[in-house]
Amino acid sequence: MRTTGRSTLRRACAGALLAAVTLLTSAGAAVADGPSASASPAEDGAAGPTEAGTTFRTATAMRQEQKATAEASTGDYLYWSFPADSGQRPTVRAKVSLPENATRHGASTWQVDVYDGLRRRQACVYGHQTRKAAPDAGAVELSCVLRTVRAWSEPWASDPLPGTYYVRLTVVGLAEEDLGLPVHVETEVASDTRGGAHDVGGSLAEPLVPGVSVASAQSAPGAGEPEDGWSSGWWTDRWLWTVGGGVLAALAAVFGHGLTRGGGHPSRVPPGA
Repeated sequence: MRTTGRSTLRRACAGALLAAVTLLTSAGAAVADGPSASASPAEDGAAGPTEAGTTFRTATAMRQEQKATAEASTGDYLYWSFPADSGQRPTVRAKVSLPENATRHGASTWQVDVYDGLRRRQACVYGHQTRKAAPDAGAVELSCVLRTVRAWSEPWASDPLPGTYYVRLTVVGLAEEDLGLPVHVETEVASDTRGGAHDVGGSLAEPLVPGVSVASAQSAPGAGEPEDGWSSGWWTDRWLWTVGGGVLAALAAVFGHGLTRGGGHPSRVPPGA
């Protein structure tokens, strides 16, 4: 009877261990199968603002998944702002529709830069941040994939943190005769969620959100923060890993205890046998 009981216990523990491993593997696969940062945002995104600011202070506020447009002149500095929360990896895309070939005198080089709420320039880990448009090109497309936004960072580090981010678009190489030519600009921001692997054991007291200008607030009310509030996505796959690890540890302890009891007490032989 004891042998049968221990065998049943071992089978139960083995089954539970297999289930826990399956749970953790599924969680990891769910993160791996998440949307790629290089994937294009929804083509039918919500309509956004139809103008751009010309400085950080007058940056036009927009939400993620919105498409902002603007009519501008070649040589202008164009600014937009958007909120990004911890766990997100924003991808900024910009498309510049150029004037007719007959009015242009040569190639042009365009660049998109992204700054955080402290106006620190953030590095692009993927994408085409700077691109040259041939004299006969009809448009030029730019992109910048940022690092994953962290909930907390050391004061000396330049890690992206929750708060407002600024997009700046301008031409950095151009024939002088082409300054002032009209262009049409489209800008869009989308994020994928990187999951608990990027979580840290800390958080900011307040997001890095500078004051929003009156013009920006009127063009996109509430654009200074995500629609569902800051750090609203508190549930991540890190919880699954934590709970799964605890289950594995408990089952391993029970399994080890069962093996120890089975091997440490030899069967008693009845007297006179």
